[in-house]
Amino acid sequence: MLWAYTAWFNVLLAQPVNTDQQQVQVDVVYLASDLLEGREAGTRGERLAADYIATRFAQEGLKPAGRDGSWFYTFDFKYNPNPHGLGGQLRKGINVAGYLDNKAKHTIIIGAHYDHIGYGHSGSLHRGEPAIHNGADDNASGVAGLLRLARLLKGNKKAKRNNYLFVAFSAEELGLIGSKILANDSLFFNDSRANYMLNMDMIGRLNADKVLVVNGVGTSPAWKTALETLDTKGISIKTSMSGVGASDHTSFYLRNIPVLHFFTGQHSDYHKPSDDSEKVNYEGIIQVTNLMLALIERLDSMGKLPFSKTKDEEESRRVASFKVSLGVMPDYVYDGEGMRVDGVTEGRAGEKAGLQKGDILIGIGDMPINSIYDYMEGLGKFDKGDKTTLKVKRGSQVLELSVEF
Repeated sequence: MLWAYTAWFNVLLAQPVNTDQQQVQVDVVYLASDLLEGREAGTRGERLAADYIATRFAQEGLKPAGRDGSWFYTFDFKYNPNPHGLGGQLRKGINVAGYLDNKAKHTIIIGAHYDHIGYGHSGSLHRGEPAIHNGADDNASGVAGLLRLARLLKGNKKAKRNNYLFVAFSAEELGLIGSKILANDSLFFNDSRANYMLNMDMIGRLNADKVLVVNGVGTSPAWKTALETLDTKGISIKTSMSGVGASDHTSFYLRNIPVLHFFTGQHSDYHKPSDDSEKVNYEGIIQVTNLMLALIERLDSMGKLPFSKTKDEEESRRVASFKVSLGVMPDYVYDGEGMRVDGVTEGRAGEKAGLQKGDILIGIGDMPINSIYDYMEGLGKFDKGDKTTLKVKRGSQVLELSVEF
């Protein structure tokens, strides 16, 4: 069967591609195909994806930046599909790294994880028999953006005062493992030379309002001014300050490196088999990466960006200690009052209470909910088995729903 994978891989790379957008689509379609079986870290599907990314890095004119002169930075990790279980099988993860050397003093890290959750053994929101989770938005879209930025920065005279390290990270879905190991490897990664880090995770669903979430704006005083003065070409930017989040930029923020995370928002296909390539907004990926390129060019003459800590470590610990969940997906690009629900997981507390996609949660118990942060704080007040009421706006109605956690 391996010959079939290899044959299709070679045919795909040999096809003529006429436009940037066509190339982005080719990259997403291959990485999110059933042949790669969901790209779970340490599996054959992920290794096929790693080979593809390395070949594409070479096509875009990068130099290998892994270990021992290769494209690959390999590491061992213990895999356990049950996060509360003990032990694990030993697996090998593969970060794929390429370098653009402008003979500069500092280096910008541009990253995107390429692993996903395979057949849904860990982290799936799918209810039913195991099925391939192709992860087109999460995060074949980010890898396609990574490859496009490599192409745009090669020989770019407006962005030549930094070197560029492009990394496709493994094992992000299992706890940011690949980026943590790389960022903390002092023999491989020189954080004193690192300027800043840009992370793309789920940039494939730019919506009709063109809302782009940019997290990490508080990690350098340079970010806010640069973003406010940028011509965004109609994209509406929604920012958050924290350098800590559920993606690979966190590993670099914790090394005192300014970071930004680019994200087009959650959706009902998240961590489900339905996150497929035909649902990706390919023009949106072009628009997001154009904005990122403009930002890089704007900052090119500023030298090494100053770093700022954000007030997030305590919040992160508190959120991680939640004992209950409604089983809903927040709409991270929603900018109104309350917390809008973008998806409801079957059989969980929110669904049993009657919550629906599109509902706006404005209260939990006696606590008003004005933002997603209020929502997280409200959840932290409850234990499993507790009962309370949810105050919800649904169209022009305000409803009160009873919920048991």
